[in-house]
Amino acid sequence: MKRSDFIKSLTLLSLLSSTMKASALKKLSDNLSPSPKMPVLFLGHGSPMNAIEENEFVKGFRQVGNEIIKPSAILCVSAHWETKGTFVTAMDSPRTIHDFGGFPQELHNVQYPAPGDPNLASKTKSIISSTDVELDYNWGLDHGSWSVIKHLYPDADVPVIQLSLDYRKSAQYHYELAQELQKLRYQGVLIIGSGNIVHNLRKVAWDKLNGEPFAYDWAIEARTKMNELILEGDHKSLINFNSLGKSMQLAIPTPEHYLPLLYTLALKDEKDNISLFNDKPVGGSLTMTSLKIT
Repeated sequence: MKRSDFIKSLTLLSLLSSTMKASALKKLSDNLSPSPKMPVLFLGHGSPMNAIEENEFVKGFRQVGNEIIKPSAILCVSAHWETKGTFVTAMDSPRTIHDFGGFPQELHNVQYPAPGDPNLASKTKSIISSTDVELDYNWGLDHGSWSVIKHLYPDADVPVIQLSLDYRKSAQYHYELAQELQKLRYQGVLIIGSGNIVHNLRKVAWDKLNGEPFAYDWAIEARTKMNELILEGDHKSLINFNSLGKSMQLAIPTPEHYLPLLYTLALKDEKDNISLFNDKPVGGSLTMTSLKIT
């Protein structure tokens, strides 16, 4: 065989392999088991201590878990997994990550042994076309996911995977990427964004964390403005949050706790209803506002 013919053959084989791989991934996503349309949640997770405390926010999480149809699996977008690129956990048994310090040993002892779902990870990878998604075998479940999901499903009997946040990308990028996950809502998958809508740790009034709800004026203004935009369905303004004034800039000094909200909102369609719960401030500069889309 001539060298030129040999190179052409290798090129054809490479193209064929890529085509077959893409076809196989598409087949995975097409073979998801159909289900009634699943809800979508945004959970204001707040302090890791919510994992072990009994309070009104925990009761709110538990109530929502009882209200919605039990999913076949969960895909969680947590504020606490930022990466260069986009990754999805693909291990059989994700570890419980205690990604915090200064808390009691009781909290560090908590384990949430929910299984992973490698098949769902591969399906998620296959339906996202806007970027390359890498399968991850090292991360696990950080406290942005397990500290709240454990109240929805305390028996850890629902498989959980996490999708990371590419910290280099814009809010618009994340919103559009989230829209590509819509198909999973019809395949028994509960998609959860976990963060906090108002989240400024540098301005927390630590002496008022455990008392009556308290918020600075700017936090009240930001919370009110965001809640109105959420209920009005004004996603464009929420995506361009930096243009909404000083109070919003104080509420969102960094975007990682806010972006999971956009993942949730991006999945709302015109037939869905949206409701708020746990909508209270804590410590002056945080809100536990959560929402349910059904």
